[in-house]
Amino acid sequence: MGVVVQLEEEKSAAAGKDANKGETALARLQALVREDMEKVNQTILHKMQSPVALIPQLAGHLISSGGKRLRPMLTLASSRLCGYEGERHVELSACVEFIHSATLLHDDVVDESDLRRGQDTANAVWGNKASVLVGDFLFSRSFELMVADGSLEVLRILSNASSVIAEGEVLQLVTANDTETTEDSYMEVIAAKTAALFAAACEIGAVIAERPAAEQDALQSYGRNLGIVFQLIDDVLDYSAQQEKLGKSIGDDFREGKITLPIVLAFRRGSEEERQFWRRTMEDLDQKDGDLEQALELIHKHNALKDTIERARHYGAKARDALVIFPDNAYRQALIDIVDFCIDRAY
Repeated sequence: MGVVVQLEEEKSAAAGKDANKGETALARLQALVREDMEKVNQTILHKMQSPVALIPQLAGHLISSGGKRLRPMLTLASSRLCGYEGERHVELSACVEFIHSATLLHDDVVDESDLRRGQDTANAVWGNKASVLVGDFLFSRSFELMVADGSLEVLRILSNASSVIAEGEVLQLVTANDTETTEDSYMEVIAAKTAALFAAACEIGAVIAERPAAEQDALQSYGRNLGIVFQLIDDVLDYSAQQEKLGKSIGDDFREGKITLPIVLAFRRGSEEERQFWRRTMEDLDQKDGDLEQALELIHKHNALKDTIERARHYGAKARDALVIFPDNAYRQALIDIVDFCIDRAY
């Protein structure tokens, strides 16, 4: 698995690069929003309660499984960046986390995943039916929170994001195992299934602070581009040793025949013989011993991971640029630095 060594060598060769920069950026963001995040966590615990005991059990299993709560933290930080001093951002951050958690429950069923963040998935413990239904419950709770906020603009942004996420998941299902998927088509999928919620989570911060449209658009752009960065690095992680640190085995996407950007690039750049390999393993799911190792060699040969990271850096630069209209303060710097955190996960 030479590709893993390649990434590590590049990382260590970066002059003056602090290996812990990304984690430090995350810690700074967490520190800035700590008091607000405690209120968000209390809201989450309260709102996922139900007289149907399985609902809080299953929802709690997912929500307490070690996620960084990045999306609700983005809502909190965006709100404070815009000078917001009220309390609406707390329940709206919980709303964002419920939307995210609902999509995770549904995704694990669709992907037939057994592990998430090193723990058994809810569907592995309670079965697919319970996971889907509790996911529906969390979606419903999120809409209750949207309505309770009372803003039609907030309701428009978050409800639209929910429908776009669903469209992205269906589009990914339709194009699954299709090695003819283009880079543009794949970017369309991740813009919908991942970036839409990042964008909405940030944009509503400007809305509740009653900031001008330019600031609302800037935060929407920041969140969308950050979400693309996040997903592209996730694509890289599935073929890198860092995946083991996240509780997943290397090559889960490969085994499922999931077409991600590294595969798109390796397929396009490969010989006809190599393309036949990808068609057999990804389209037909006819996989044999040694195929994952060959896939890693081809991905490395065609610089598919390096170039996916470079694309992530491009979108990261766009995310940073979107914040230049805001005052230079701790919140803006934390949001800028979190871009590095998302990219540095690849190393």
